[in-house]
Amino acid sequence: MVILPFQLKASNQIAKRFNDYMSDPLTVTRTKIVPFYQNLSSITGSGKTLILSDAIEQIRSTLPVQPIVLWLSKGKVVVWQTYSNLSSGKYSSVLSGFNVKPLLDCKPKDITQSDKGLVLIATVGKFNQKDKDQGDRKIFKVQLDSADDSLWELLKKRRNHNGIRRPFIIVYDEGHNLSNQQTDLLLELEPDALIAASATVKVPESLKKIIDRLRDDKGWNDEDFITSVKSSEVVKSGLVKQNILLGGYVTPMEETIDDMIEEFKRVSGVAKNCSKPFSPKAIYVTNTNIISGVEKDQIKQPFHDRLARPIVIWRYLVEEKGINPSEIAVYCNLKFDKKFPPPDNFHLFSGGDSDYDDFIDGDYKHIIFNQTLQEGWDDPSCYFAYIDKDMGSRIQIEQIIGRALRQPGVTHYAEQELNTAQFYIRTDEKSVFEEVLLEVKAKLASESPEINLQYFKSGSGKDRPLQAPQKKLYVPEISIYSESAKKPIKNVIDNIQDFRDDKVNTIGKGGRIQVLQTIGSENDHDVEWVELDHSNPVSARWIFVREIQKYYAKAVNLSDIENVKFDALVEYNSRAAEHLRESAYKVVEDYLDYSIVIQNNLNNIEAPSLPVNPNDKIKFNNSLHEGYSGLNEFEKKFALGLDNKNYDWMRNPSRGFFEVPLLSLGSTKNFNPDFIVWQKDSIVAIDTKGDHLIVEDSSKKLFHLKQVGKGQELKIRLITQGKWDDNISKITKNGYTVWVLKNGKIKPIWCKDIEETIDVCLDGTYD
Repeated sequence: MVILPFQLKASNQIAKRFNDYMSDPLTVTRTKIVPFYQNLSSITGSGKTLILSDAIEQIRSTLPVQPIVLWLSKGKVVVWQTYSNLSSGKYSSVLSGFNVKPLLDCKPKDITQSDKGLVLIATVGKFNQKDKDQGDRKIFKVQLDSADDSLWELLKKRRNHNGIRRPFIIVYDEGHNLSNQQTDLLLELEPDALIAASATVKVPESLKKIIDRLRDDKGWNDEDFITSVKSSEVVKSGLVKQNILLGGYVTPMEETIDDMIEEFKRVSGVAKNCSKPFSPKAIYVTNTNIISGVEKDQIKQPFHDRLARPIVIWRYLVEEKGINPSEIAVYCNLKFDKKFPPPDNFHLFSGGDSDYDDFIDGDYKHIIFNQTLQEGWDDPSCYFAYIDKDMGSRIQIEQIIGRALRQPGVTHYAEQELNTAQFYIRTDEKSVFEEVLLEVKAKLASESPEINLQYFKSGSGKDRPLQAPQKKLYVPEISIYSESAKKPIKNVIDNIQDFRDDKVNTIGKGGRIQVLQTIGSENDHDVEWVELDHSNPVSARWIFVREIQKYYAKAVNLSDIENVKFDALVEYNSRAAEHLRESAYKVVEDYLDYSIVIQNNLNNIEAPSLPVNPNDKIKFNNSLHEGYSGLNEFEKKFALGLDNKNYDWMRNPSRGFFEVPLLSLGSTKNFNPDFIVWQKDSIVAIDTKGDHLIVEDSSKKLFHLKQVGKGQELKIRLITQGKWDDNISKITKNGYTVWVLKNGKIKPIWCKDIEETIDVCLDGTYD
């Protein structure tokens, strides 16, 4: 499982803050501490579950006793997905030091036998009951066949076979749902830490006392309680889609769906031909048993006479648009009378969470649902949404957007349609769409301003913001060739010591964290704090791979991580662990030093359609597309200057299409030149803000692109504002400097204005 640098940074911060606090925690009583509190604030699609998983594995690696983690979510669908992912799915390798099981499957021996960490997963409904004695929640009841205490009491005591109280961490996914009652119950378990995850920070009143103690006695400020993930890093990583397109329709349902299905079919064809083929999906969000306003549908009538919107949509898709019923799912509590059942090919999932497994197994392409599916269903192939925003409808558009934000393949594609989520919103009044637009703009501005928002209204549908190129032009694929790095990386791994039988270098110092231990006989005992100075062991492989991923994840692909020496178990702060980290860093250095960036003319990429805001579009004469939007003042002047040269040119999108990989330790692994110009024998890629690139040593490789196959030579030009010298130092702020390759060396050429700058960029005599 690849953990991205921004995810590692977040999990590292949570773990470090926990360890720092636990080295000197605040206390309520002699044996009860004030729990550590942290909120992971991150947008939908950023990999919150992965970040939290890595954080608790890190915490486990630095603790002297194997911890217990209670992982909670509000919805059953979310809990099911979490259990599946953590126990045997895509995140199970991250939690290799834990046993993962449902909360109610926990037995006393799971708590006393602490050879591994323990993750217990549940919905808050398993214990969210104020009066435990009168309630029917199994967790509060004594398990008569296995213990004298209830599971609740066992978790509260959580003693292992040595009488040591195991550290207890509560993780609450979707933490904005945490209520006062839930918080009070959770605090009864005397946790060592509460870690919540939410895109929006919302703290229940019951946590205020804890937060006040941490503020007053530890001097924490607002930033100390929150681990924030920059939305720009999430978008840049390819985890979420780059563009959101909103279409507003004050038209009949049929016209709105017609437009969406037309676009759905076109994008499906594009997806089928991309390098990682997948099938786009569409969702249809509407009221269930309501016709309009508060009028209910009559269920005692034949299926074809029903007016409930899910049925009307299903019939239109099948009867008018020719979509196979086997591709359509209806996931809502739609009512039917026994005398008037739906047809056999009507796939209704009305059992809520109990139907979820069957729904997922069906892999449906068109899903008609109400709000019950909004939280928990996260399919990256979801590209389209029809939203029936009737007068009086309570459907929240900004919540539904999260269901279509994830990006398949964790990459932005050259075809911009595959980086775009499209929403077709049918309303009763124009003002309703205006309100929706303002809400979505506000949400994106506060949570993910890097996602481009474009919109159109019915009537202008044929002039949509996704603008096709006016002719077919191509660019070569740019990639990393790392064959020469294999041998030096193998040498590094060969020289890594084998610690499997080492009992000295694998032992390290823990954080000297105090733990509670029962002292004395069964009839005469006391609880005391004892200090342990060792930490739980982790595999050498875990340390080695995480360290590589922190700097440049692709280097893992050339590393023989299946080598048996990586099976060794070492303590996190041992000499062995430090040796592994140093070796991992050397692997990354060799990968960057011995790899090169190549121009692969055997794989050419066609220039795609681009999202353009009609309200901000500037039209040009020689551009590949009719016009472009979002240009700043300098880019606008530069584009106008390019347009006067009578070459084909285009504005390159900030993600996808023409990307040049960087061989650099920095957080940016690719850069997208601002402009591409097609000349007779060459293609010129120009970046007008190259300051951040030119100062990096790795940028030198951008000017030495080895060609594979025959084709137009690619030339890269970086432009920096002001006058620079050969030592890459800025002398004055006047004019512009173009960086070119001259006589095998990178050369700065100063230009007094934009016209001269463009001439130098396009002049082939420098190469």
